[in-house]
Amino acid sequence: MRNIAIFASGSGTNAENIIKYFSNRKTAKVTLVLSNRREAFVLKRAAENNVKSVFFDRNEFYNSGIVLDTLISNDIDFIVLAGFLWLVPDDILTHYNGRIINIHPALLPKYGGRGFYGEKVHKAVISNHETESGITIHHVNKFYDEGDIIFQAKCKVEPSDTPESLAARIHRLEYEHFPRIIEKMISELDSNVR
Repeated sequence: MRNIAIFASGSGTNAENIIKYFSNRKTAKVTLVLSNRREAFVLKRAAENNVKSVFFDRNEFYNSGIVLDTLISNDIDFIVLAGFLWLVPDDILTHYNGRIINIHPALLPKYGGRGFYGEKVHKAVISNHETESGITIHHVNKFYDEGDIIFQAKCKVEPSDTPESLAARIHRLEYEHFPRIIEKMISELDSNVR
């Protein structure tokens, strides 16, 4: 059984979906949720699902090694970023090389990078008259949204779409595919160990 940690900065709908997905799986379970925002609703979702949560500030994340120590002491095997807006520091990237993934609400490499998240992405997609959007699940490296792409799923952008209506369609893709891809990645991790 592998232990998953989720990093999130906001509401935590993806985090909760992943927690529930793995609650009855034998491959892995979410045992830790970490957030850089003390008021993030994801911390409440973690508590409601009996998952330990940890808040950390910028100094603790980038200068102290406390977050890596927390991951190691909780026997974390795999890290998922789900709406987490900071770059991951080198110590965590090195220790968890190949075992950190992120989801982005667009078809990378388009509409990725610093400042492109949430509604900002959907507004840009619509204002540029794109005919499709989707999700990208990718490995995490030291740059925003530049890690190797693992999986993409597409949806149509309708002429009548608003950022909210497009976001709803993107969320459905996230909820459907993200937990499944995480499970696939963890299974591959286990098969490489054998």
